[in-house]
Amino acid sequence: MALDRWIALILLGICLIYGYAAWFTMDGSLAPFMRRNPIWPSTFPKLLSIFGIIASSIILLGFEKSEAKEADIDYRRLHEYKLGQAIILLALMVAYALLLRPAGFILSTSGFLIFGSFILGERKWHIMVPVAAIATLIVWYLVQEVLGIYMRPLPGFIGG
Repeated sequence: MALDRWIALILLGICLIYGYAAWFTMDGSLAPFMRRNPIWPSTFPKLLSIFGIIASSIILLGFEKSEAKEADIDYRRLHEYKLGQAIILLALMVAYALLLRPAGFILSTSGFLIFGSFILGERKWHIMVPVAAIATLIVWYLVQEVLGIYMRPLPGFIGG
């Protein structure tokens, strides 16, 4: 079986587990007044699991296959791809998730965007830093003020 089908099989298993959790375990702890809402906190995970199951099934069954092209991933030459960048980005995502509470949203998100773009090859610091800072502040403002969800903007020792 080709590498894309193995990945699709793994993703299908993950989506099935995620879908089971969304359909059967997430709604049990809802407050009684939330049970009458048309959209529950589990609505997006349910849709995401359905779309993931459909997409991975399409790949697994081979409906998307066409003639082989040169741009296809060859699992025998996997060492020639930029796996280092992908692994470092995954490690950066884990570090971002772990630093989100102690470092605050603004510092950790700005750092993630700056270091992530550096890893991907951007070297124009005079563009990269302001864009990351502005994007972080806009997202923080929208979540904090518009949606009303509190996120610690700064680390606790600074006053966040």
